[in-house]
Amino acid sequence: MLLDVLATDQDLAARPRQLLIGDKNYHGREFETALTSAGIELLRPARKGERPRPGAQFFRPLRQIIESVFDTFKGQLDLEHHGGHTTTGVLVRVLQRILALTAAIWHNDRTGQPVRRSLTAYDH
Repeated sequence: MLLDVLATDQDLAARPRQLLIGDKNYHGREFETALTSAGIELLRPARKGERPRPGAQFFRPLRQIIESVFDTFKGQLDLEHHGGHTTTGVLVRVLQRILALTAAIWHNDRTGQPVRRSLTAYDH
């Protein structure tokens, strides 16, 4: 699927020195050759039986951050129940919630709140 996206949107593949971070299922000689020829470096964990790959030290802390963001989006922002009926409606609702969380994080940071990534104080 990723190769189809890159083939469809030439601007994505045209950016110099792109770095793609994926899970261990992003593998295969043809797949990695296509990415390399497009100028994209792939960072992913090694599969069983593979030599350690570059960037392995980044995966555990990065995964924790990603899972935390997903949990926030699904939990606090209730993105699984957005209520949008069209692509535009879904996009607007999702972006509204992300903007609200970003504003709350900024406000909580500026006012010295102990928990910055929380909308609880604003849930009336």
